[in-house]
Amino acid sequence: MNILVCVKAVPGSTEVKMDPKTNTIVRDGGSAVINPFDASALEAALQLKDAAAAAVESADPVRVSVLSMGIPATARLLADCIARGADEALLLSDRAFAGADTLATTHALECGARAMDAAPDLVICGKMAVDGDTAQIGPELAGALGYPCVTDVREVLSCNDTSLRVLAGTDEGVAEFEITLPAVLTVAREVAQLRMPSIAGVRAGEAATVRVLTAPEAGADPARVGLSGSPTQVVRSFVPENATEATAIKGTAAEQAAQLVTMFEEMGV
Repeated sequence: MNILVCVKAVPGSTEVKMDPKTNTIVRDGGSAVINPFDASALEAALQLKDAAAAAVESADPVRVSVLSMGIPATARLLADCIARGADEALLLSDRAFAGADTLATTHALECGARAMDAAPDLVICGKMAVDGDTAQIGPELAGALGYPCVTDVREVLSCNDTSLRVLAGTDEGVAEFEITLPAVLTVAREVAQLRMPSIAGVRAGEAATVRVLTAPEAGADPARVGLSGSPTQVVRSFVPENATEATAIKGTAAEQAAQLVTMFEEMGV
């Protein structure tokens, strides 16, 4: 079984810089970390790999690959994924990808998935990125690949060569689903906590070669990637002001109540 985990580099601090011309996040890679939801996705994949290795009757090993789109510095994070147990990594890096919205990102990731040595039987994504919160990439990638999709997975109950059972969040609570492979899952953070790398893993990560593809090498359509290939764009972005003001209300209970009513009326409440 081939499992593909999509990971994204996100700012490692709350001091996020925005490009005033494109209204996109400035990514310098210096303080970037793996999106926490994607870290959980990687651990879920590694646990499936461990379970397959421990099953005596399983003759089909699980191979875990990681895929990302980003600046060259993202390769450092992908090498860390290998240190934690992934088998290979692919980075899509090209100025042509810059400024992509979710649809343009999905096209790039679809090309990346098809460029892997073997087609994925299972794609696992974090349910959203902490810098965008759109929760769109997983379902869009499932549509692009023609795979069924389950979102907000909280627990993987079982998995075999043809299907898997999961617990996932819904509008009415947590429900159990069985999904036929190949498939796409998006996972919540509680699905798993990413393990620490072993000493052997650290050495493997340091020695690993992260494969890097440009847009042409990945076979991406120039008209469907980057800012020019994005049908949606951020019109305006700003940091909200944290101004607070307190008003002391004095008097008897009746007088205080009257003052509150007047204040609410002035606020249009």
